[in-house]
Amino acid sequence: LHIGRFKTASTIIDDRMIRGTLFHVVEESMKFILSHLKVAFEITGEIERREIYEYPLPTLRELLLNAVVHRDYTSPVDIQLKIFDNAITFFNPGKLFGDLTVEKLMRDDYQSRTRNKLVAEAFYLTRDIEKYGSGFIRVRGEIESYPTMTFEYEESGDGFLVTLRYRKQKISSVSVPTEGITEGITEGISEGINLLLEHIRKAPGKRIPQLSEYLGTPSKTIERWIADLRRQGRIEYRGSKKAGGYYIVNAKRK
Repeated sequence: LHIGRFKTASTIIDDRMIRGTLFHVVEESMKFILSHLKVAFEITGEIERREIYEYPLPTLRELLLNAVVHRDYTSPVDIQLKIFDNAITFFNPGKLFGDLTVEKLMRDDYQSRTRNKLVAEAFYLTRDIEKYGSGFIRVRGEIESYPTMTFEYEESGDGFLVTLRYRKQKISSVSVPTEGITEGITEGISEGINLLLEHIRKAPGKRIPQLSEYLGTPSKTIERWIADLRRQGRIEYRGSKKAGGYYIVNAKRK
């Protein structure tokens, strides 16, 4: 799978070719996507702020899985994901399978078809997908909460292209409905620090070497991100120098 962050169609900011098992490809691709997403914070009156990503994360994972599960594996062409300032595109080689058409896919009563039954079965058994082919229905539901975003898909060349796009380029905030106060987009988080924060939340108590290994990021970079998060008052170190680790501030102590 070939994934990249683009400033323009010809200006590449970051680029990576991901190889390995299909499960590995999905997880590493999501890490890359998250490292390049902006995030806003909603103050709800609770102790912790709620993170709001510029794209719904379940939708991104659903479209990524769709590309991996339904691609034509006889084609030498790579799955291609491109992240732009105001759009993300997912391209997989292989047109819609069987009698499924773009027009049918637009309806909620479409019947799913798959050319890769064993691949679909594997991801079903890990609960990543459903057998009923309801992925695009869920995506449409998620997109409804993002009124400035469009969800487009078409057969393109010998493949299938999906585009999530904002109607106009975002400048300083994500247009999503909230009941609290949105602090705006934190640019510094877009380079991977958001992924670090999420991992600390899910697996508290890890130390820098463990975080570096999990994220595949140099320890010096992790140290810099840790320092930024500690200055922001978002994480803290608990325990001794040898046995302690990092935790989300105000997270319950065990």
